[in-house]
Amino acid sequence: MDDVTDAYSWRAAEYTDLLGSMDAVHPSDRQLIDSWLDTLVGPVLDAGCGPGHWTNHIAARGFDVRGIDLVPAFLDHARATYPGVSFERGSIDEIDLPDGSLGGVLSWYSTIHHHPTRVSEPIAEFARVLRPGGGLVLGFFHGETVEQFDHAVTPAFRWPAPELGDLLEANGFEVIETHTRTGIGHRPLGAIVGRRVG
Repeated sequence: MDDVTDAYSWRAAEYTDLLGSMDAVHPSDRQLIDSWLDTLVGPVLDAGCGPGHWTNHIAARGFDVRGIDLVPAFLDHARATYPGVSFERGSIDEIDLPDGSLGGVLSWYSTIHHHPTRVSEPIAEFARVLRPGGGLVLGFFHGETVEQFDHAVTPAFRWPAPELGDLLEANGFEVIETHTRTGIGHRPLGAIVGRRVG
């Protein structure tokens, strides 16, 4: 994932200005995450936290939360902007946390650049670090088939929600809800809410 890290590093300031605040979040996404947070017990990981706005939002809801990312510029911004919140450099493919230690994982579009042959790696890590009954929200680009497209930063992949749901189930999750939405001039977006089985 070095190429992805480099691509975001080059455009981190632009990305942060455009998308790096809760003001830029769609109201339905905020409602989805807030409703999900209401179901959680225990620490939360913002996996691929970017500029840190979601991590801070979760902290403001009273959760013990940390954000991890591989892009130094994102982490510098997050630490400067939200000094009371924990941010660490880390990969979603190898999460430095014990098995079953979390109540929730937010993966908000953090797996979109993983090739379909590799996307199970972070999903398996999310399952590993979640306690039984722990919750996951996975944001993704929705499409009729699994296919690569030209994302603004670096190539990404679309997934049909049922296929991504099957992948979650194969890695120890129960799919609770699936959401999709789109708008004029926007790519279809999706989110799956899952629960760790076991």
